[in-house]
Amino acid sequence: MSDELVFFAEEDPEDSEAQVISSKPWKILIVDDDGEVHHATSFSLKGLSFMHRPLEFLHAYSAAEATQILQDEPEIAVILLDVVMENDRAGLDLVRTIREELELSNIRIVLRTGQPGYAPEMEVIQQYDINDYKNKADLTRTGLFTCVTSALRSYSQLATITTSKKGLEVIVRASSELMSMHGIQELANGIITQLAAVLGIPAEGLICFRNKNKEAQLTYAPEDFVVVAASDQLQNSINTQVSKVQNTQVRELLVDSISRQANSQSDNACTLYFPNGYGDDMLLYLDIQRSLEETEQQLLEVFCSNIAICLDNVTILDRLHNYAYYDSLLDIPNRVSFAKHIDEVMEEEFKNLIIILVDIDHFSGINDTLGAESGDELLRLVAQRLIQDLPAEVFTSRLSGDTFGLMGPTQVLTPELIDRILSQPFELFGNEQMISITQGYYVLQDANISGNNAIKRANIALKRAKDIVRGDCIEYTREIEEETHQRMLLLQGLRKAHTDQELFLAYQPQIDLQSGKIIGVEALMRWRTKNNSMIPPDQFIPVAESSGLIVPLGEWAIKTALQDLTTLEKRFQLGLQMGVNISAVQFRHPNFLKMVQSCLAASPIKSGQVEFEVTESVAMMETENVREILHELHNLGVKVAIDDFGTGFSCLSYLEKLPFDRLKIDKSFIDKMIDPTSTTYIPEMIINLGRSLQMSVIAEGVETEEQTQCLKDLNCFQAQGYFFCRPMELEQLEQWLLQHTRR
Repeated sequence: MSDELVFFAEEDPEDSEAQVISSKPWKILIVDDDGEVHHATSFSLKGLSFMHRPLEFLHAYSAAEATQILQDEPEIAVILLDVVMENDRAGLDLVRTIREELELSNIRIVLRTGQPGYAPEMEVIQQYDINDYKNKADLTRTGLFTCVTSALRSYSQLATITTSKKGLEVIVRASSELMSMHGIQELANGIITQLAAVLGIPAEGLICFRNKNKEAQLTYAPEDFVVVAASDQLQNSINTQVSKVQNTQVRELLVDSISRQANSQSDNACTLYFPNGYGDDMLLYLDIQRSLEETEQQLLEVFCSNIAICLDNVTILDRLHNYAYYDSLLDIPNRVSFAKHIDEVMEEEFKNLIIILVDIDHFSGINDTLGAESGDELLRLVAQRLIQDLPAEVFTSRLSGDTFGLMGPTQVLTPELIDRILSQPFELFGNEQMISITQGYYVLQDANISGNNAIKRANIALKRAKDIVRGDCIEYTREIEEETHQRMLLLQGLRKAHTDQELFLAYQPQIDLQSGKIIGVEALMRWRTKNNSMIPPDQFIPVAESSGLIVPLGEWAIKTALQDLTTLEKRFQLGLQMGVNISAVQFRHPNFLKMVQSCLAASPIKSGQVEFEVTESVAMMETENVREILHELHNLGVKVAIDDFGTGFSCLSYLEKLPFDRLKIDKSFIDKMIDPTSTTYIPEMIINLGRSLQMSVIAEGVETEEQTQCLKDLNCFQAQGYFFCRPMELEQLEQWLLQHTRR
């Protein structure tokens, strides 16, 4: 018997009172049909403590009474059991009941008998799980002390093992359940219940999470933590900052834990602090109403380790959810979330709902001019104004780049309302910034449409609006979708045609009207399908430009034109000039100049024989950039002409600023030259303008002798058109040149 574990109250009452914690005594059940035995046993064990816990005696005078007490009283540690009571085997039968029927395996049983002959010692010990077997006559006071202490020690060890085992089972089960939770709120609601189950206490507590301050993410103050879940008695604390929790005891313990970023404990409560690598620190308050035993503290540590893992898991899932459903720049729903919202709304109601896509006009120009930081801030301001000024039932999202998606009832959400909201200037870093917007919208009519398809229809309308004129607003119709579908099929076919070499160049000669000689040719892209049908250029060229496919097609055209001109020069040596059309999309491409340099370097043709034809839209691009490109082309020796002159922008000042070499009069003006109701004013003006700017002038679309003579009269001596010949493939052109040069 250990003197460190056993104390006698009658020898030193004051010391005993200081050491013993009376809140949870060891329960000893005395089972005997002799009342004197009860009295003697209680007196002998009076004042005994084990591991600083007192003894509490329960009394039963029969096996039946003992069975009832065992069913009603939890945590009985030791039974001092008389073998012979109602009958010779009453005590032994009770042992069997305890172990087999009541399944109480931890209780230590000390058998006592005054008639040892009725139950052989070896047989009893082998057959039953008992702690000791004693003759009453042998149980002196010291012997009883030793016997009970030994039994209590065995019970304590078994109880610890059982508690640990059950606790670990609960932890494993709880951790599995917590791991499956996908949100901070869900996790918080589950932790209190699971932890209470581990410790065997009522589920009284609350959970706080640190609400990160974006401006000062390293602060740790009570104001930074918000209660997200709480048990019934603390429900009024939910969504409250820790500093404002009404319960003083709870608040003080939480504040102490936050200030130290560590666990805290009082007599009847504890707080557990869980730091998180992402800054989403968690704080748990638990009302335990008693001191925890060593085993419970160990289980608590294990459980807390699992909670920390669950917290990291949930935090990662929350972040993945945010990445999946929220725009990282604006912190508003993204395209995926928008589609999901449409699906959810469509399950309940789909009438009188409208989806509007809003695109900021020329946003890339704002980014280029003011910088990406200003562009990002402008997007934030637009999102903020939409959310603040639109009715609450309107769902606002960012679909991509500078495009926002809106959904709401048609009676409160209209394109006109959005125009009014965004027409007011934005204060961008101290300066006013105006924007214009283009909108496409779709009024929901099909109950079976998915969110993604609904967005697609609104986007079809938006693209159409952007193609027609910026700042416009267009509603989706099935006709627009059909046209868009046909354009998509055309684009797919065009890509395949480029790969399968269905595209080719046709050449239209350019004639000197004074000498009648050919001075050059213009390369024109054509598309002949495998079934020998021709796709008109005015159908596939716009598709190629809008898709960006014109860039590789344009490079192919330049290379092919130079190769064919090389063939013509080797055979005819006419010094012809090759005109190649350059799209505005090609012209602004960052690799345009490098591509031209590469093509020229790979060809024996003199660069002075190459002329690029651009439309007036190129001239109206950012002037300085266009000037630099034109100068680089001139440095290479390449000439540049303005195609379809007079049909585009009315501002002619760019002609003085930019170094163009030739003007091409559009066919529409040539057609009117022989109309009795028209005049030759515009062609004459273009011819005179070119002469005064020292630029050559060529007329396109000449189809009659009368037009030819009129041009001569106006001193325009370069022309091309059906009057001379139609565009021809290389072999046909060679035959035509052969006949033309013999004249």
